[in-house]
Amino acid sequence: MHWWERIFMGNTVLNWIIAIGIVVVSWMVLRIGRLVFLKRFKQFSTRTRTTLDDFIVQITEGALLPALYLGGLYAGVSYLTVSAKADQLLHVAVMVVITFIIIKTITSALNYLINQALGSTAEDLERKKQARGIILIVNVVLWVLALVFLINNLGYNITSVVTGLGIGGVAIALASQNILGDLFNYFVIFFDKPFEVGDFIIVDDKMGAIEYIGVKSTRIRTLSGEQLICSNTNLVNARIHNYKRMEKRRVVFTFGIPYNTPPEKVARIPGMIKEIIQKQETTTFDRAHFSAFGQFSLTFEVVYYILSADYTLYMDRQQAIYLAILNLFKREGIYFAYPTQTLMINDTPFMRPELKS
Repeated sequence: MHWWERIFMGNTVLNWIIAIGIVVVSWMVLRIGRLVFLKRFKQFSTRTRTTLDDFIVQITEGALLPALYLGGLYAGVSYLTVSAKADQLLHVAVMVVITFIIIKTITSALNYLINQALGSTAEDLERKKQARGIILIVNVVLWVLALVFLINNLGYNITSVVTGLGIGGVAIALASQNILGDLFNYFVIFFDKPFEVGDFIIVDDKMGAIEYIGVKSTRIRTLSGEQLICSNTNLVNARIHNYKRMEKRRVVFTFGIPYNTPPEKVARIPGMIKEIIQKQETTTFDRAHFSAFGQFSLTFEVVYYILSADYTLYMDRQQAIYLAILNLFKREGIYFAYPTQTLMINDTPFMRPELKS
């Protein structure tokens, strides 16, 4: 008997040499390929602007190469004759690793696709932060499904486990309706986008800027400085005024002049107001009319637009228009009316009946 025909742990020495050779050769080929091809591809990816090649490198190093190393090891061990228990342990180890690699690849691909779909602008970066909650939920669901799949493929009966999870899930859902409602409304906010981080909104009698959108609640920084925390359900069900998305602001104001103002001056006032507004930047004149006979004044109504949603700009333009009207009326001798009452007294002498002749 030759030395290579001797039996060692249930296999000949030759079989052990071949098995070890399969593992060593396959790992050496993978090592050379990693050093030559993958290294060059990584250098190439650093010179490109796209992120697809970076994602390929990440998947290759994080999933593909470990799978290939495992495949080389499995091929070498499969050449040997092992006990049933060892074969079962090898099968379990391979299933666990393969499941891990597959789920890792799927979750990485989903993360990449979501980040690519959201873009790279400043607003998109905020949306990427919001998407972390969705990515976390998707990852948890995938890992739970992978665990159930793994247990099932290992030969265990999971029917009772799935039934128990279903009953438990219903019980948990009933006990946490508010939490699940906020969670689903988080998806509504993310996809429908009624508001985003940085938007100035008014909800009922509260107003402020969106500071953070979470899975359960949204945080608003009010004008007085405190942080207002609202559940996502309340926000989705409320009427929201989003001022950041206002392209232009419609401004209406009225004023009155005394009744004793000469008619020719009254007729000139709309044209004066129009000229004042048209001189202002980022404003569009709409109309100015002598609109009503008030209780103590002749009432004028003026409408114009501010071509911006900036509240400070709106106040600056309104102030400039008011000051220009004051100066112009002062030069023209036109006065603003204020509440007055005229008492009419009858000049007929009052005589008591007993004094009449």
